[in-house]
Amino acid sequence: MQIYFLKRFLLIIPTLFTIMLVNFLIIQTAPGGPVERFLAQMNHATKIGGEVSDAANFSNVKNFQSDSGLKYQGASGVDPEIISKIEKLYGFDLSLWQRFWLMIKKFLTFDFGESFYQDKKITDLILDKLPVSISIGLWTSLLVYFISIPLGIKKAVNNGSKFDLWTSSVVIFLHAIPSFLFAILLIIFFSGGNFLNIFPLRGLVSQNFSELNWYQKIFDYFWHMTLPIIAMVVGGFASLTFFCKNSFLEEINKQYVLASYAKGLNQNQVLYRHVFRNAMMIVIAGLPAALIGILFTSSMLIEVIFSLDGIGLLGYEAVLSRDYPVMFATLYIFTLLGLITNIISDFTYVLIDPRVNFNKF
Repeated sequence: MQIYFLKRFLLIIPTLFTIMLVNFLIIQTAPGGPVERFLAQMNHATKIGGEVSDAANFSNVKNFQSDSGLKYQGASGVDPEIISKIEKLYGFDLSLWQRFWLMIKKFLTFDFGESFYQDKKITDLILDKLPVSISIGLWTSLLVYFISIPLGIKKAVNNGSKFDLWTSSVVIFLHAIPSFLFAILLIIFFSGGNFLNIFPLRGLVSQNFSELNWYQKIFDYFWHMTLPIIAMVVGGFASLTFFCKNSFLEEINKQYVLASYAKGLNQNQVLYRHVFRNAMMIVIAGLPAALIGILFTSSMLIEVIFSLDGIGLLGYEAVLSRDYPVMFATLYIFTLLGLITNIISDFTYVLIDPRVNFNKF
């Protein structure tokens, strides 16, 4: 078993390298990069200021092609020396492969450099926004699993009953409401809209958070997190509930369950001593993907609605602004965490059922 997990850890290196390489080539060769954005801003400022360079008077001048072989939109009439300085500013004076190897060397030591536009180290940006994403991802995942697993088991045991039917109706109805729409409804009803003003509208904590006592800080934190977490949980536990129910139903109908009842075991003993261990294997497999998905992607709209500045929003804004260092840094962390959590998922399999032997695969 140790050999299997050692192989899995070693496979992280080529997997991470391949993912970074493919995304680097796609993003770096796509039009609309930071150089084009800088040229567009410069041309816009020139038009507003009413100052046009002499070269701009030549209407037949085509887009300038720099020595590096890259063609930039909006470079018509711009001095080649200026473009060379812009390229050097963003690191485009180096070849494509030189930029990639330099990025990989720095990323191996978690040196992500500085943002193009925020004039701040990316490590500091991530550390500033990480508490928000961890708060949303952790509490949402815990609540979703704490609700879905017991509810799924209850529905499986009472399959076809009135309880199963009305809970399925409620779960499907809640799942049909997008999380961002439910978040807006929560704000309207409970955050100073047309009805109640119980919860704060924005932020992870209050402005006077540092002045509060320890128990007041805990209350203030959960006071701010209540509505975002509810919005995430309501739209997220439906799939896992039905998945858990179907997994338990499949196990309940197997022969070993009938044999367990024949031996005189009661329902709780059969469910939690035998069925639970087997049924939960496939449920646990989805935990890493669910946690990472909530951490980086699913919570992005919630972060926007409740003014929670997290990693999901950071990565989205980096894509819009073509902030390449932030884009690749968030991709690197996202991929690395995903690979590690998948290994943790396999390790959890062994903890739940020691009979699992991955060396056979």
